[in-house]
Amino acid sequence: MNSSLNRDELIELVRKIMDFEGTEKEVDEYIDILEKNVPDPQVTGYIFWPSRYTSPPRELSAEEVVDRALSYQPIILPSAK
Repeated sequence: MNSSLNRDELIELVRKIMDFEGTEKEVDEYIDILEKNVPDPQVTGYIFWPSRYTSPPRELSAEEVVDRALSYQPIILPSAK
């Protein structure tokens, strides 16, 4: 995770992805930037398949996507010896 973008910049990036703003290559680049700036490995799932992550199933706003992705806490398992 790079985290050089602030929350507002991440929200704008997610909006561009959701609105498919730009060429396919540009959107792929936006996704790459997003994934490098948040700790949550499921961030693109929140955008493209939000019903998998909400109950009841519903769309997520760009703000909700970013807030979920930024609040992600990985589970750290003890190492096997």
